[in-house]
Amino acid sequence: MRYPAAVLFFCCTAALLCGQDDVIQAAREGSPSLATMLPTALPALNGNGPMKAGVLTNGQDFLFALNNDATEAGVMIDGVMRPLSKTGSLWYRLEKLNAGMTHKYQFYAGGKALGMPGDIGGYNPDAMPKAGVPQGTLSEKMTITSKIYNGMKADYWIYATAGVDPAKPAALMVWQDGQNLINRNRGKRLLTVTDNLVAQKLIPPMVQVLIAPGFSPENRPMRSIEYDTVTDAYPRFLMEEVLPEVEKRYKLREDGYSRAIGGESSGAICAFNAAWFMPEKFARVHSTIGSYTSIQWRPQEKLEGGNVYPFKVRKEPKRNIRVWLSDGADDLENNHGSWPLQNIQMANSLKMREYDYHFRFGTAAHNGSQETIDLPESLTWLWRGYDAAKTSETFTMDPAEKDKPYYRVRISNRDAW
Repeated sequence: MRYPAAVLFFCCTAALLCGQDDVIQAAREGSPSLATMLPTALPALNGNGPMKAGVLTNGQDFLFALNNDATEAGVMIDGVMRPLSKTGSLWYRLEKLNAGMTHKYQFYAGGKALGMPGDIGGYNPDAMPKAGVPQGTLSEKMTITSKIYNGMKADYWIYATAGVDPAKPAALMVWQDGQNLINRNRGKRLLTVTDNLVAQKLIPPMVQVLIAPGFSPENRPMRSIEYDTVTDAYPRFLMEEVLPEVEKRYKLREDGYSRAIGGESSGAICAFNAAWFMPEKFARVHSTIGSYTSIQWRPQEKLEGGNVYPFKVRKEPKRNIRVWLSDGADDLENNHGSWPLQNIQMANSLKMREYDYHFRFGTAAHNGSQETIDLPESLTWLWRGYDAAKTSETFTMDPAEKDKPYYRVRISNRDAW
């Protein structure tokens, strides 16, 4: 689905830009230069809306900044109110917070809360550039015109990690919403994480296809139609149209054992959908804040939506796939359904059928904060045990998972009666 304004706010404000070390040091020293550095490091401070605020992170350093003309301002961090200091016309506060977990925050000015609460994750060490680790090669932007989607045009990029030989078939991972992943210094820092994990031999050298949602010939967004519809159209689009173009540059392994697919939100159900319809081509699934809801459920047209997947998993023949699944308690609740409850349903369904799965359920809202801190672990888990000499493996549930109970829900934010 399309992100609400609060989520777009997170995606912008959590961005790490070049020179963040200098900005953090200026904040630490209380330097007057911080007033001119902050608007460049956090473009959200220059916005036109009522909420001009951002967070810059670097390891355990979290720099909160606000552009507001109030006489006093603060930020609530993990339930504790902390005052902001003034630099020029801006407010700021530098905090040491735990990396590897999400933190809730909300800005205040003049004693009133501003905007919606947010949450942000601290980067793990494997999301940071490391000396001596070779970087892969990112292609230029390319565009494909689809016959399956009646003339839709979609942009995509190819990232080949170190160790990929264009003449030898390589492992593959496809990512939806690829336009958000091509900058190694922003967001989930996929390219940096991948480089570090390949160097540690925790995942194989691979070709990653970063594909953006397309637009129809009439310039209509096709993201939800591509991602949220439960049919084989999107996996066919990949197999019949996209990957043949990729193979003009790099040879790819054809076995599903050597292929993964991932995404967040509607991109996550899209990834699961591809593996569900073509497990022999995509056997590893990376799903975060998945939209297993009724966005494209159209019973009058006999079209299923993602809301059916928990029940399809329980009742249809079992697929040989491995699934990393994550969500947060503060995810969306709207007319399409409940993201947290549907992801819990998915986890219980996968457990019931003894799939090889892992479920991470935190407190995050509908954004990438949980995925950001999980990414080194989740990719390592997804590719664990990979052997390039093999073309198949029967994925089985971890024995430790078999002994665990199903997930149960308790109401935490109001009386239950």
